[in-house]
Amino acid sequence: MRVLIVVPSQDPVSGNWVTAQRFQQGLVQQGHQVTLQGVSLQPQGSLRRQVQAFAPDVVLLLHAYRSGRPWLEEADDLAIPCVVLLTGTDVNQGLDDPEQCDLIGTVLQHSASVLVQNPLIADGLSAGHPELSAKLRILPPGVTLGTAPYDLRDQHALAMEQVIFLCPAGLRPVKGLVELLEMSGKVAATSPAFVLAFCGPSLDDVYSRLLLAAIAGRPWARYLGAIPAEAMASAMRGVDVIVNNSQSEGLANALLEAAVVGIPILARRIPGNATVVRHNVNGLLYDGEEEFQHFALQLLDPCKRRQLACPEPERYPTSLETAELATIFQEAIKTAAGG
Repeated sequence: MRVLIVVPSQDPVSGNWVTAQRFQQGLVQQGHQVTLQGVSLQPQGSLRRQVQAFAPDVVLLLHAYRSGRPWLEEADDLAIPCVVLLTGTDVNQGLDDPEQCDLIGTVLQHSASVLVQNPLIADGLSAGHPELSAKLRILPPGVTLGTAPYDLRDQHALAMEQVIFLCPAGLRPVKGLVELLEMSGKVAATSPAFVLAFCGPSLDDVYSRLLLAAIAGRPWARYLGAIPAEAMASAMRGVDVIVNNSQSEGLANALLEAAVVGIPILARRIPGNATVVRHNVNGLLYDGEEEFQHFALQLLDPCKRRQLACPEPERYPTSLETAELATIFQEAIKTAAGG
């Protein structure tokens, strides 16, 4: 089977690319041929040329709007069966955005299957968009931990006695990074050992500048740059808490990795996070600033962190994800062939 995965052009450490590369690795190990193609929202002809050169049996659009729009404009007429993986941005913003919803609707209408990796989001989609129910498939998430070494404390001159809360996320408004910084001021005032660190690629220039300016005025906050995906597991083992303050998520790779490694998680209570974080088992879920501060102060206590440090190495096997993905692709090919 020849599979083309279409991904928005972003930094290779972004969540979309980490997911696409994991899919590619799993499918190639099963003997399939897989190519990744980055696309921008401005038609450049490169997608059509890649499709014609590679001649895929099936295409996966990773992001209904940012990959779907180039697909409709450049290659939809080539009549290749197409599967769409909805992201958190698609579900929580795009479907309700007047500028995106019609195009997303067309992409989903042309697709053989619509995939989500979060059962809670699937339930919400079925209820809010019953027209999608017949095509909707839950793809079990997988995690592949990188093996590259990364001594985070040594790399960034952070002392062993400092309590590091790490927020791995691309720098863009939906991740709520500036708000997280502002909410953390009370925690920092309580404990001189507290450090809030951010890592991730800049995905929005204006927002990135805003965040970096805010960090500059807070000596307890740091921006560590983008940590390679292969080194993220090692980096996480060097911190005390993983934080997520996103306004919306599909299923964050960083939280999946934290759950597997066993790093306590402090996350906003949204469907994308609540699927991974079991409250008071492997992390804490908060609603609003007051609850965030209450839980963050609890996590300054090493006893509380030990209670929530629950490694789950078998929770997200890539074998199930890959097997289901291959089955969905084969069904799409068979249906397109009239089988």
